[in-house]
Amino acid sequence: MNVQKLEETFSLSFSNCELIRQAFTHSSYVNEHQKKHLSDNERLEFLGDAVLELTVSDYLFAKYEQMSEGELTKLRASIVCEESLFHFAQQLKFNEYILLGKGEERTGGRNRQALLADVFEAFLGALYLDQGFDICQSFLKQHVFPHISSDAFSYAMDYKTVLQEMVQSEKGNTLEYHIVEEKGPSHQKEFIAEVVVNDHKRTIGTGRSKKEAEQFAAKNMIEAIQKNDK
Repeated sequence: MNVQKLEETFSLSFSNCELIRQAFTHSSYVNEHQKKHLSDNERLEFLGDAVLELTVSDYLFAKYEQMSEGELTKLRASIVCEESLFHFAQQLKFNEYILLGKGEERTGGRNRQALLADVFEAFLGALYLDQGFDICQSFLKQHVFPHISSDAFSYAMDYKTVLQEMVQSEKGNTLEYHIVEEKGPSHQKEFIAEVVVNDHKRTIGTGRSKKEAEQFAAKNMIEAIQKNDK
C-alpha cells in the first residue's frame, strides 16, 4: 500500500504509517500472510464508526437548526449507512489502497459495498488515533460533508417530510405540489415540480421522476426558509 500517495492526495502527514496501513488491511490479507503478524482493520472500524457518528451529528445539528430530534436521527442514520459510506469510499478512491487476499481479490472484494464501507470507517478510526478529532472533522468537512446536501445524496433525506413538518409547525399554513413541466423522450423524461407554501412562496425542482422533482423542490424551499430565518 502506498501511504505516501494517500498523504499527498489528501494533504495529510501521518505519524504512524503502520496504523494507516492497518486501516486498509482486510482480514483475508492477514490470513494469507500469517508470518508477518499483521492486524486487520476490524478494531479500527469499530472506533471509526463512533468518530463518524459524532462528527456527522455535530455537522447536522449546526446546519439544520429547525430539524427535530427525530428528523436529525433519521438523516444521520441514512448518511452513516453502508450505502453512503460505500459512495464516500468510491469518491475518495479508497479501493486503490486496500490490501486483500487473492481469493477476495478474485471475487471482486475491492469494489464490494460492505468491504469499502468498513474501510472508510477504519480509515477514520486510524486518522483519529494518529491525528486527533479535529483533523477527522476537517477531513470530513472537506471531502464528505459538501456532498451530503448535493443532488447525488438526495436519497439520504426525505425533504418533503421535513418541509411538511416545518410548515405544519404553525396552524393555518398550506403546502401544495404541482408538476409544471415534462420534457424529453419517454425513456429519458425530465420533470419540473413546484412547491407552494401559503399560496405565495414558490420554489421549483427538477428530477428524473415526479417524486424526485418534488423532493428537490422541497429541498430548495427548506433552504429558502432557512435563509430567510437567518
